[in-house]
Amino acid sequence: MMLDLDYPTLADLRARAKRRLPHFAWEYLDSGTGDDRALRRSREALDEVILAPQVLAGRPVPDLSTSFLGRRYAKPFGVSPVGMTGLFWPGAEVTLAKNAVKDGLPFGLSTVAAASVEDLAPHVGDNGWFQLYPPAVPEHCEDLLKRAKAAGFHTLILTVDVPGPSRRERQRRGGLRTPPSITPRLFFQSVLRPHWALAVARAGTPTVRGLAKYHSDNEPARHVGLAPHAAPDWDMLKRLRDLWDGPIVAKGVLVPAEAKALQEAGIDAIWVSNHGGRQFDGGPGAATALPLVRAAVGPDFPLIYDGATESGLDILRAIALGADMVMLGRAWLWGVAAFGAEGAAHVTHILTEDMTSGMIQMGVTRPAEVRTRLWDNLV
Repeated sequence: MMLDLDYPTLADLRARAKRRLPHFAWEYLDSGTGDDRALRRSREALDEVILAPQVLAGRPVPDLSTSFLGRRYAKPFGVSPVGMTGLFWPGAEVTLAKNAVKDGLPFGLSTVAAASVEDLAPHVGDNGWFQLYPPAVPEHCEDLLKRAKAAGFHTLILTVDVPGPSRRERQRRGGLRTPPSITPRLFFQSVLRPHWALAVARAGTPTVRGLAKYHSDNEPARHVGLAPHAAPDWDMLKRLRDLWDGPIVAKGVLVPAEAKALQEAGIDAIWVSNHGGRQFDGGPGAATALPLVRAAVGPDFPLIYDGATESGLDILRAIALGADMVMLGRAWLWGVAAFGAEGAAHVTHILTEDMTSGMIQMGVTRPAEVRTRLWDNLV
């Protein structure tokens, strides 16, 4: 790919995305909460994972395809749901869904994305996962699930680590408010980023279209993304099993005992995540928790990981610690904000080439085999 010469890493795409996004949008995307310590802990924990190369192994031919929750994917990574994806580039949800289908990746859509499940129905193919922030009104929650299923989403993600909002101080200092409004400050920031401003002007201000149906017409100033959400609990998990006939994933699990309890409650997969460091700055890095959760649920239970993943090598590190599937959020938005659809494809390219190169160095042909190359187990 031509972008490889000037943008060979995700860090290069990140730098270009930062130059093209208004400050308030960048701070929303890039920040955690508090002092961003939980965000940094995920990065530091991945950096501590050392993998061993292998000598005299010839040149293996890696196969990145993987089976997960009864489906076959071309790679062991995918697109994590991110709230208000369309804020970072108009139509980002559709762009990322099309790219995921083309490259055989799972695609996650957030309840509070800028696109609705109906918007994605023509584009999500057989790759759709729907992330649920349950509306407080039970009838709205049931209707939302029916809509997601009718639109072709087959796997449900219940985010379990958001009992309430976090402070997200960097986001506040960046000037973004809820409900959003175009203040002189935000207008000035937007003018400084003409490519973004023109794209948004053509597409219209992003809103949370998926929840608009449940938004009262007599509250025109209310941002539908702030509609009351029910805090997930064990009773809700039981109700969701009755409402959803496909796999259910619990996202945002860090404590091994809680992962075991979810497994025993009949959840289909656990997603180890600290929410990108955006909910609780006092928590551990996701990569710190991952091997502990793997030990708690056993070797064969499906595990997903996200957290500070910035390369194909990081995906291999997460798999070595016990993940079966690695989902990335910010990385895809760096690509889309940097180069649109071409940027999304370039993210897949970077991750695929980096994973393949790393597997060749370690002398393995399947991603799960990297677990045999953990340095601490070989010395």
